[in-house]
Amino acid sequence: MIASLPLSRRFRWIYAAYVVAFFIYLAAPLLVVAVFAFNDSRFPALPWQGFTLDWFLSGSGRIGLFDDRPILRSIGTSAWVASWVTLASISLATLNAFLFERHQFPGKNLLFILMLLPLVIPGVILGISILVFASSIANYFDFNHDLELDMLRPGLLLVVLGQFAFLTTIATLVIAARLRTFDLQLEEAARNLGATPLVAVLTVTLPFLAPAIIGAALVCFLMSFENFNTTLMLVGSDAPLTITLFSRLREGATPVLNAVSLLLMLGSMLLALVSIWVQRRP
Repeated sequence: MIASLPLSRRFRWIYAAYVVAFFIYLAAPLLVVAVFAFNDSRFPALPWQGFTLDWFLSGSGRIGLFDDRPILRSIGTSAWVASWVTLASISLATLNAFLFERHQFPGKNLLFILMLLPLVIPGVILGISILVFASSIANYFDFNHDLELDMLRPGLLLVVLGQFAFLTTIATLVIAARLRTFDLQLEEAARNLGATPLVAVLTVTLPFLAPAIIGAALVCFLMSFENFNTTLMLVGSDAPLTITLFSRLREGATPVLNAVSLLLMLGSMLLALVSIWVQRRP
């Protein structure tokens, strides 16, 4: 809606109702999941049996979230994967931002398009491609050189590489957008005061990029922690949280999954608020 255009009161009411309905549509499933995490029933469905914390803290013969070792282990696995993916993605994305914003070279546009490809490729296809490529290399060395490269078999390393492939692109776009607004005269002033080019970048440019880097890191961590499509194709015996939840759902949903979902929503909201706060800093 364009605020400068004259609009009737009826249209404004219709538009406001549409916005309210849209947000209710988005929030209603999340609200239902949150409510049923406290339902005193062994099934995450109506009718409401009363309030309980048994699905968080074990009680009444039920295993709560904080005593469910497989889920806690999968949360640790997801955090481990997300940390490495975030570190690798932000490191390469920062270098990519300087490459595309500061340098001109033949094939730059083509390289930029190739960098964007993981964003348009479905996660399942990306995961399958990485799995086939890594398995082909592992099989070659196994059959021809009798060398086992277990690191290229389905497992956490391939999960990290698969998520790294598309999260680096997202982080690059975020950091490059801020670097584009940087005034190069600030670096030149630092050099005139005796700083080397590297010192000027470390002491002037990187602090300027800090909000974008931190924001991109939070986005990468969240997207890695909650990724399912690519992870499903590459996971081995150590399952991250999303794969563990998927396996539990196939066996039959319990309110413990609602409790996990509620904690994930709260954690995601907290990190999202931190990201917004960091991005708004000058």
